[in-house]
Amino acid sequence: MTELILRLQEGDTETTISVARDVFTIGRLPECDLYLPFGGVSRNHARLVKTADGEWIIEDLGSKNGTQVNDRLVTEPQKLHQEDVIWLGNVSLVVMFSTEITQVQTHNYVPAVETNAPRTIFRNVEQLQQQWIEADSANGKSSNKDKVIARLIDLVDIAKNLCAATSIEDIFSQVQQVVFRYLNSIDRLALLIDVDGSGHLELMNSAMRNISQQQHLAADGSWISRSICQKVFDEKVAIQTADTQKDERFSGENSILVKGIRSAMAVPLWDENKVVGVLYADAHLSSSHWASEGEEELSFFSALANLVASSVQRWLLVEKLKTEVVIRHRLERYHSPAVVQQLISVGGLPGGRLAPAESEISILFADLVGFTAISERLTPTAIAQLLNNLFEEMLQEVFACGGTLDKYIGDCIMAFFGAPEPQPGHADRAVTAAKGMLTRLQHLNANNFWQEPLQLRIAINSGKAVVGDVGSSQRVDYTALGATINLAARMEAVCPPGECVISEVTYTMLSQYSDFYEMGDYSFKGINRLVKVYQTKMH
Repeated sequence: MTELILRLQEGDTETTISVARDVFTIGRLPECDLYLPFGGVSRNHARLVKTADGEWIIEDLGSKNGTQVNDRLVTEPQKLHQEDVIWLGNVSLVVMFSTEITQVQTHNYVPAVETNAPRTIFRNVEQLQQQWIEADSANGKSSNKDKVIARLIDLVDIAKNLCAATSIEDIFSQVQQVVFRYLNSIDRLALLIDVDGSGHLELMNSAMRNISQQQHLAADGSWISRSICQKVFDEKVAIQTADTQKDERFSGENSILVKGIRSAMAVPLWDENKVVGVLYADAHLSSSHWASEGEEELSFFSALANLVASSVQRWLLVEKLKTEVVIRHRLERYHSPAVVQQLISVGGLPGGRLAPAESEISILFADLVGFTAISERLTPTAIAQLLNNLFEEMLQEVFACGGTLDKYIGDCIMAFFGAPEPQPGHADRAVTAAKGMLTRLQHLNANNFWQEPLQLRIAINSGKAVVGDVGSSQRVDYTALGATINLAARMEAVCPPGECVISEVTYTMLSQYSDFYEMGDYSFKGINRLVKVYQTKMH
């Protein structure tokens, strides 16, 4: 029976592949029968089909760069002949027919080089999970079986230790011990993680086999081949190259040449369907023994990475929960519980900060009337007790209307409505909160909240403002800035005790106007126009 054989030629590498299926796909996707992760090759590039009479035809699957047989572009199904050359990008496949039994390559096998040529292996990581065990067991040699048992014991032990690891340092320490014990061909090891889920790999830890040279390992990870790691992460493939300097696949990678990397191995950390990072190792010397043992070591490295991924995923979850607790405590000082939950659920705090942004808001200032005279009669401790109790009561009205506490300025409460989440009815919310504060204070006075009745002056203005975290690396305040805030602060001076005043802008935004009457036009310091002010009475 005639057998179709393809001889892959890519750069200096050459490998023979037996086509063991009647329909055989070729492309850059790991799911293809022949997986070619090379430049110019499309995800689903071409297909070989065996006809009923035993002949073979080739079809292009709509590839970007097209498929050629010899010097002819394949535009329709084309019959293949002995020694035809199929071109896919820069990769060529020589067609050979044989009636003899030939070694069959495994499904999704990515050709590697012969033992006397530079060798690079690309593998779909999902097919590597048990391969290192099956390959040795099938060999039947007792020494190999002993090695399998030893490795299984080690993996069980490391799985137990990883479950107990509480930090990323503990996780890496466990990995480092096993890797340097079994993979004698590598010099350096690194763990890179996509911490924030953005696709950016961050170096978490690294080590050298020679501990005395550990200080020479650059902490910024500049010695790592980022191109290899990113490919492993993005495409969920395992890569092992025995000599990058001689492999044309890496001829354009300046970082590899400059850093002197000769052999490298990288596998993705994937937990179920999610890739969370990359386990990377390399050496300055080429690893000639990988020509015979590379497949086994890459499989072992991948199996180990799968265990590490589960621990890393758990660590990421714990860190996320810790961050959320810190953020929640901080936000609860400023926002109502509903707003806090919304901010956390939508991931509104990259880096734990709310970036300053322009918003349409209503700003509220509530000032305690006669505070200076009151404070002269009280001790500092009594003053603090008064303000704490008063602020606790007034803030409930702000939060009940979905408002945000900006800050306390002495005896004054500064709050706003309409940010960080947009609130179309922010003016109504601010006025409702103001009425609630004045009504609540009346009830508190009736129940002898303090040794004498207290009164508030409240001023509200609406308009554009910049809202967000402002400050230095040592101290950050969540605040609102702009002319809208300045006017509200000035308006407080014309507010009668126990009342609330609002600007004309706020007045026009209200859904109901009946509770307000016009006080008149006022001139305020720093504002070169007259401002119409409205007042509402609370009794």
